[in-house]
Amino acid sequence: MSITSVRTSFKSFEESTVEDWALILPQLAVTQSLVPDRILEQLGHLRNDHGGFPVDRLEHSLQTATRAERDGRDIEYVLCALLHDIGDTLTPYNHPAIGAAIVKPFVSPANHWMVEHHGIFQGYFFWQHIGLDQNAREAYRDSPYFDYTAEFCAKYDQVAFDAGYKSEPLEHFEPMIRSLLGGQ
Repeated sequence: MSITSVRTSFKSFEESTVEDWALILPQLAVTQSLVPDRILEQLGHLRNDHGGFPVDRLEHSLQTATRAERDGRDIEYVLCALLHDIGDTLTPYNHPAIGAAIVKPFVSPANHWMVEHHGIFQGYFFWQHIGLDQNAREAYRDSPYFDYTAEFCAKYDQVAFDAGYKSEPLEHFEPMIRSLLGGQ
């Protein structure tokens, strides 16, 4: 599959025709097939960005995914562990929303909710040191995914800053990214 050079000529969706959409819709699969390479590129932007942490942001993501995988979590969960902080360099204050938006079409509601809310749940472990309420996650206590997300942060995310931990390399996770996000 490749991106077509043929384009429609409408100026608004209101002007579009069935024929226009017959040309456009197949391109969605082409664009989706490019997503794994784009995700790998974005993960690469996390490399060498330490932000003061003991390991760079890529290593943190690799450690989180490796820990989840070694603990027997399924491929979807491991993908979420790998991509949970992918938005960190794009928008640090809103990075959970970036990861959640990427994984949403491909994962369960529980895993999507976990990625979307991991930031506030992670705060339980350090927000008291920066003047924030470490118990802010309690606002979500009624969620059916509260314990699931709390466990993710406790077991995999908050411990993934160990410079001595031997994580799997990014290449190890590439087949998983291609399989789940490639649209094939």
